Amino acid sequence: MPSLRMMPKVMTLTDAAAARVSALMAAKPGVKGLKIGVKKGGCAGMEYTMSWAEEVGKFDEVIEDKGAVVLIDPAAVMYLLGTEMDFKTDKLASAFVFNNPNQKSSCGCGESVNLEPATPAGFAPTDH
Repeated sequence: MPSLRMMPKVMTLTDAAAARVSALMAAKPGVKGLKIGVKKGGCAGMEYTMSWAEEVGKFDEVIEDKGAVVLIDPAAVMYLLGTEMDFKTDKLASAFVFNNPNQKSSCGCGESVNLEPATPAGFAPTDH
């Protein structure tokens, strides 16, 4: 009999992030969730993307937490695996912050990041 293998969560939300996404969603009737992805761009190579989704894509990863719904673009899963999404407010700004173990560096302005895809545990790339 096949066994179910536990898959790690692609992304988790802090209480602050879940509360903020939930509050924003409440003001947008018809929205199914906040869609997170990555795209090439910026001085460090990649940028996080966020947009409102009016439908859930067939292969979207769905994260539901404390009234918040976050959809992960399937093309971004390997770049976001293990990421924690937070929401921070300081004296000058409020922003979503991604604590991503796959992020190798970021640019000085904080808009662009260098991401590497996650690799399965125990897998070591070879030079062949």
